[in-house]
Amino acid sequence: MAVVSVLGKDQKGVVARFATYVAERGINIEDIEQRVVRGFFLMDMLVDIKDITTDLSDLITGLLDLGRKLDMEVRVHLHSEKRVKKVAILVSKEPHCVQRLADDFAHQKLNGSPVAILANHPDLEPLAKQANIPFSFHSSDEPEKHFDWLLKSLKTLNPDLIVLARYMRILPQQIVAAFGNKIINIHPSLLPFFPGAAPYKQAYESGVRVHGCTAHFVTEQLDEGPVILQDVFHINVGADSLEDVKEKGLTLEAEVLSRAIKLFLDEELVVVDGKVIFKPGISRFLQPGAKKS
Repeated sequence: MAVVSVLGKDQKGVVARFATYVAERGINIEDIEQRVVRGFFLMDMLVDIKDITTDLSDLITGLLDLGRKLDMEVRVHLHSEKRVKKVAILVSKEPHCVQRLADDFAHQKLNGSPVAILANHPDLEPLAKQANIPFSFHSSDEPEKHFDWLLKSLKTLNPDLIVLARYMRILPQQIVAAFGNKIINIHPSLLPFFPGAAPYKQAYESGVRVHGCTAHFVTEQLDEGPVILQDVFHINVGADSLEDVKEKGLTLEAEVLSRAIKLFLDEELVVVDGKVIFKPGISRFLQPGAKKS
């Protein structure tokens, strides 16, 4: 079994072209899910390739060529060959997010492999050692040297995803540009409200009754990258202290960040025109009980 994913500007005849192409090569279409979002077409096609009449590499090359002719992005996911993605985690001193991710990776809740924890402080090295994840740090007292070290480390690791697990530094343009749409951050507010520093304090002092956090892709514009997920918690104004608000927020941060990472690693989202769009069908195709090869 395989999933053929197609993304591009909406146009007539896309489903028919791809359906005809695979059918002519002895491939049975098991299921199709498609939708159009803001003029962009997304499709996931589940196909049974056991009776394929051509070489598999020729099939994939042909699908990619068809996509180019239609100005569409095409990806082919073979169930038995899905690659485990490499994840680099950036931290400072706060353990709540990285601890949750370490636990999730250890219990195979995330379809990826943590290849390193990179830090600007040494505080979380014991946590990394306990989780058996390589740890390195370089002080950010001299920011330019720190970011040179960080960029060199990331290029050597070549991760599929970089996670800012409460890494309390603003990444420079050269790092953001080198890993476009591959850096996920968790911000402790419902962006665009309370951006920047001390959002819990801002929320507490403003008297809002609902606060939350935002998982988003990092761009050169601080806290303005494409939003992946948001969730909320309630503040009992007059009863909750600032520490109560922070405790609720820290718990939610770890949960939302983990969910966003899972969506990325499971290839259930794409970024189109600066917005995150969830793909229509892959998650259902790969659920327990779905047909498999």
